[in-house]
Amino acid sequence: MQSTSCQGSLKNTSRVHVAKPKWLKQKLPTGSGYEATRRLVKNSGLHTVCQEARCPNQFECFGKGTATFMLMGENCTRNCRFCAVAHAGTKPLDPDEPAKIAKAVHDMKLNYAVLTSVTRDDLADGGAGHFARTIDAIRETCSKTLIEVLIPDLQGNFAALELLCRHTPSVLNHNMETTAALYSKVRPQAFYCRSLELLTNVKKNNPDIVTKSGLMLGLGESLEELKATMSDIKNTGCDLLTLGQYLQPTKDNLKVQRYVPPHEFENIRETALALGFSGVAAGPHVRSSYQAGELYKLAV
Repeated sequence: MQSTSCQGSLKNTSRVHVAKPKWLKQKLPTGSGYEATRRLVKNSGLHTVCQEARCPNQFECFGKGTATFMLMGENCTRNCRFCAVAHAGTKPLDPDEPAKIAKAVHDMKLNYAVLTSVTRDDLADGGAGHFARTIDAIRETCSKTLIEVLIPDLQGNFAALELLCRHTPSVLNHNMETTAALYSKVRPQAFYCRSLELLTNVKKNNPDIVTKSGLMLGLGESLEELKATMSDIKNTGCDLLTLGQYLQPTKDNLKVQRYVPPHEFENIRETALALGFSGVAAGPHVRSSYQAGELYKLAV
């Protein structure tokens, strides 16, 4: 159960904090590791969600020689109100992208690779086939590298999901992002039940795949809404959960309703673990792919 202080403060969502609190301040790592990763990504012509989504952990992850590759271009067909990724016209898929990403994984000597994408509602399979080809390319080049995919909802195309599941990524992640009550505000082109159904169908298609989802806090959710959503996610058979603080990436995105203190994240993490998740990463700076390899170990 949550502490009284956690319950009270999570429900108080009427105030907007203008200044970021001290626990959100981070030192920016520098040095050869960061610069080497930045150059490799730039020279490869690839996109990373670290840069496109303005992730606050970019400097740390690049400094450790890791990055989350973003497939299928830099423009998204949706316009979620929390996201900094560009919403514009899309381009045809690059048939060489899977091989380019495989080379980058090899050059970076990654033991654990994370692949995500923009949402491509213009593609019949939502990009599932492109994910599958990229998995195959990495395995041909780096047979021992574990692969996590963070996918969109594929517009409910579960034949496309079945195809992707046949390629058995180590982890399939699909983020719920927020609670049911906030979906129309935060994700106006998505459907809460469809995302839950996707997570359920992963386990039906291939029970060997570890499933994962994530939520942002600070968008105006109540504690009870949060607990209900975490329970809904666990009922899909989901193994892993990430919980992080929403940060407004640009002036055009939703404003932060509340900054959740670290001790409350820890309380919420305990509640999630009590629901039965194998592993939960929770904290102001946690993002879907942050230390993904370490979280994966808790589910196997």
